[in-house]
Amino acid sequence: MTLSRLSLLCRDLWVLWLLLKAGTDEIMHQDIIPLCAADIQDQLKKRFAYLSGGRGQDGSPVITFPDYPAFSEIPDKEFQNVMTYLTGIPSLQDAGIGFILVIDRRRDKWTSVKASVLRIAASFPANLQLVLVLRPTGFFQRTLSDIAFKFNRDDFKMKVPVIMLSSVPDLHGYIDKSQLTEDLGGTLDYCHSRWLCQRTAIESFALMVKQTAQMLQSFGTELAETELPNDVQSTSSVLCAHTQKKDKAKEDLRLALKEGHSILESLREPQAEGPEPGVNQDQLDNQATVQRLLDQLNETEAAFDEFWAKHQQKLEQCLQLRHFEQGFREVKAVLDTVSQKIATFTDIGNSLAHVEHLLRDLASFEERSSVAVERARALSLDGEQLIENKHYAVDCIRPKCEELRHLCDQFSAEIARRRGLLSKSLELHRRLETSMKWCDEGIYLLASQPVDKCQSQDGAEAALQEIEKFLETGAENKIQELSAIYKEYDSILNQDLMEHVRKVFQKQASMEEVFHRRQASLKKLAARQTRPVQPVAPRPEALAKSPCPSPGVRRGSENSSSEGALRRGPYRRAKSEMSDSRQSRSSAGEEEESLAVLRRHVMSELLDTERAYVEELLCVLEGYAAEMDNPLMAHLLSTGLHNKKDVLFGNMEEIYHFHNRIFLRELENYTDCPELVGRCFLERMEDFQIYEKYCQNKPRSESLWRQCSDCAFFQECQRKLDHKLSLDSYLLKPVQRITKYQLLLKEMLKYSKNCEGAEDLQEALSSILGILKAVNDSMHLIAITGYDGNLGDLGKLLMQGSFSVWTDHKRGHTKVKELARFKPMQRHLFLHEKAVLFCKKREENGEGYEKAPSYSYKQSLNMAAVGITENVKGDAKKFEIWYNAREEVYIVQAPTQEIKAAWVNEIRKVLTSQLQACREASQHRALEQSHSLPLPAPTSTSPSRGNSRNIKKLEERKTDPLSLEGYGSSAPMSKPPEKGKASPTSPDKKAKRHEVKSDPTPFGLRGWSKTSHSLEAPEDDGGWSSAEEQINSSDTEEDSGVGPKKLVPGKYTVVADHEKGGPDALVVRSGDVVDLVQEGDEGLWYVRDPTTGKEGWVPASSLSVHLGQSGSAQCLSSSESSPGSAVLSNSSSCSEGGQAPFTLQA
Repeated sequence: MTLSRLSLLCRDLWVLWLLLKAGTDEIMHQDIIPLCAADIQDQLKKRFAYLSGGRGQDGSPVITFPDYPAFSEIPDKEFQNVMTYLTGIPSLQDAGIGFILVIDRRRDKWTSVKASVLRIAASFPANLQLVLVLRPTGFFQRTLSDIAFKFNRDDFKMKVPVIMLSSVPDLHGYIDKSQLTEDLGGTLDYCHSRWLCQRTAIESFALMVKQTAQMLQSFGTELAETELPNDVQSTSSVLCAHTQKKDKAKEDLRLALKEGHSILESLREPQAEGPEPGVNQDQLDNQATVQRLLDQLNETEAAFDEFWAKHQQKLEQCLQLRHFEQGFREVKAVLDTVSQKIATFTDIGNSLAHVEHLLRDLASFEERSSVAVERARALSLDGEQLIENKHYAVDCIRPKCEELRHLCDQFSAEIARRRGLLSKSLELHRRLETSMKWCDEGIYLLASQPVDKCQSQDGAEAALQEIEKFLETGAENKIQELSAIYKEYDSILNQDLMEHVRKVFQKQASMEEVFHRRQASLKKLAARQTRPVQPVAPRPEALAKSPCPSPGVRRGSENSSSEGALRRGPYRRAKSEMSDSRQSRSSAGEEEESLAVLRRHVMSELLDTERAYVEELLCVLEGYAAEMDNPLMAHLLSTGLHNKKDVLFGNMEEIYHFHNRIFLRELENYTDCPELVGRCFLERMEDFQIYEKYCQNKPRSESLWRQCSDCAFFQECQRKLDHKLSLDSYLLKPVQRITKYQLLLKEMLKYSKNCEGAEDLQEALSSILGILKAVNDSMHLIAITGYDGNLGDLGKLLMQGSFSVWTDHKRGHTKVKELARFKPMQRHLFLHEKAVLFCKKREENGEGYEKAPSYSYKQSLNMAAVGITENVKGDAKKFEIWYNAREEVYIVQAPTQEIKAAWVNEIRKVLTSQLQACREASQHRALEQSHSLPLPAPTSTSPSRGNSRNIKKLEERKTDPLSLEGYGSSAPMSKPPEKGKASPTSPDKKAKRHEVKSDPTPFGLRGWSKTSHSLEAPEDDGGWSSAEEQINSSDTEEDSGVGPKKLVPGKYTVVADHEKGGPDALVVRSGDVVDLVQEGDEGLWYVRDPTTGKEGWVPASSLSVHLGQSGSAQCLSSSESSPGSAVLSNSSSCSEGGQAPFTLQA
């Protein structure tokens, strides 16, 4: 981690260095004129040629050669330098058009004109567009020039035309007056000395910029190549040196920028002097050049500042790391010394005073060492602060922080261990001292008893009472058992201490032996004169209870003995029983009182934490949420927090009002009876659903907090509230609180097992755990993406989890079907009451809730058309979910067998509940028909009549969307004979027999259509499966006849485990096959298990008609049945020798 962070920092520095280098390279590689005005300043001052800034009609620069008498005397080198410099000033675009030369020779001679033109044409370094010559104005020279020009035309042959002009107005025909200087009759403002100063300043500034760029690039290279030192002194020196160089570079940049702005202002002065200043193109170019250099300097400065900030951060973090490492080495050395010293504290003391002295030495040593320990803890906190500040050496700092904490904790633990041993030693020596003191007091007591006074009965009794009173104090002063002492103080006992304990115990035993001998002697002395015994007549009830009562009154010793036995025997037994009962009641009372104290403690913790929770919520709502609407705090809010209060706090206000106004007040009513607090939770269980909304909003809240946690608003609110923790810690309080309740309820339930409210506590605990599960499931549900529909229409979410899934469909390409068996898909399944959803889990990057996975919806199956096969060959963790009579089969592999069992049981419950609901509807429908319809005519054996009746019933069901399918004949059926009893058959019982006869399979509802598999059933088709119709018809035809039908016993399959019941109940398991014997009352059937021969009662709802076994899957269905038909099948995939378990498809 350290290397990665350091590499990231170095990479950032390198990127910034490249940006800085690119900027400086751009400056240094600019085309700077090889000749500077300062180098040829004297030559330029002669003014034999100048660049006025004028332009031709097509924008070509104009170079003027004024009347200069000594033109021919100018050395070629100087002439060439001036020409090269002047032609290099205009932009490349303007120079590419070509220059216009204006040669003013009005005061010169023809011979000089000729020489000047030829010289210029021969040595001009740039492109020429036009040469305009103002010839001499004298009459003789003008005539001579005309003649000579005609005869010497070949000497002036050039690539551009040379035009001889007689006057200045002729020149204005080629160049506009605004582009000519005043000496040529123009209006262009030009001062040669000013132009020379500006050119010198611009070129000097350009050179300064280049040198500054070179300096920055050199300094940046030095910074980028600097190795991080390994000690504090070197790191400080490097940081100081680099800071000084940085300050100098910044000063150079400041001076350069100041110079550039000064030049730019001087260039702009002519523009500000008049309303219509005449600024030529060259002046505009000069301004653009200076502005470009200034912009480049600013960009270079910005890049350098960013690069320096990163470099400075690296050096400062390096310095922090070196300080931390140096402090770590120093502290660790001190802690090692402390650990070595504390290892020498091995003595546990040989006396009470010695142990007290050792404890004082240990406390003094702990106080002296606390400075080093506190320094280590402070250094560890400094390291944690560096980690929080995203230091690049996290992996180097964190182990050292952990080591420091470990050393501190080890020191504290060792001190605590030593103190514990010394405390035990102190306790043992105190007990030994107490025992020895007790022995000494006993010896003194024996010695202080006068022998002469003990000879009398009263004296002996008084001495005996003193001895007995003294021995009673031994329970708290003497050592009871030597083995118990050895076991209790085994951690501190050494050979010397064990010997000391043994001697004290021997002294105690010897003293007690002397006491017992003295006690026996005194008892003999006190018993010399026996007191007369007065006979007491037996109680009448004692005589009545005598096992052999005498008819008369007996006399003599035998009678007296018998009476005494009658009196003493029952009395002693009763006394013993009363004593035992009192002891048991006392023990039970003490235990109950202890449990009551614990319950009050848990209740106190519940109330205290609830009050603190309410106060914290109020503090957050008033100190943060309300302040977001405070206009005085609006300037501290960042733009990302505007109108985001509901996102940040969710429904915290609703939670606060519930706890403050309702729940806390109701909890306080149970202060005196904490064992009944479960009722309070049960009464408000629906209100706890508000936490689901809060938890669902928590990811959005955390995301917003991470974006705006550095906002000054939060810091100001935290300062006002004097909170040590930031807001995100308080936003987590509701999540922590809802999970805290189940812990408190568990504690309360543990101490209330035999109390009145134990059942309520257990139910409240289950409900809270259910809410936690619902909250967790809802967090997964909101992560589902791509589902086109409302997840709320699918019913309650029962289970969710990740599985490996294989597909094996009847439809589809054969190759795909074969490959699908070997390549599982990783799917996250969501089991609802009405559908099971298949989703693909996608892990998200981020922190906190943003790291939670999302689920891409793939497909769903309607539970009305689903069946399961509980066992699959080859893997105990697999089971099958099949759809539409195994048209689509999904082999699901759970992570563990326990998860598979839980899912199979839950799916079975869903399917069984659907079956039960349909059966109840069927019974209700049968009951209504039996009461409302007239008795049918005698059933004919003709098949056509049976078919016509079934067709008519089917048409009636199609017109009634709530009608049930699957009825057989409605003729009354008589109840089979019951053992030893016969009773008339009620309509309810007849409905049950009809259900068994005509409803051998569970029904399937086809009312939910938002699945990936269309049922393709007409909406007016009743909604119930018609798979029963053909079965009912055939059954009706076979059993039709004259007279009432008899219930014929047959085989049935158990569809639900039945273990509890009365003494006549039969224990059966799901999948067992039983024989029906008779039908009883209250939904119970009397059946026989053919494998064991046992008989008993089982619920009728746990049985279904048994279909014949076969090696392949058998389904009861008709060609006219809808895809939602209910099917009960035996699958070969789940039978591995033995009875095949049943599978339900709803």
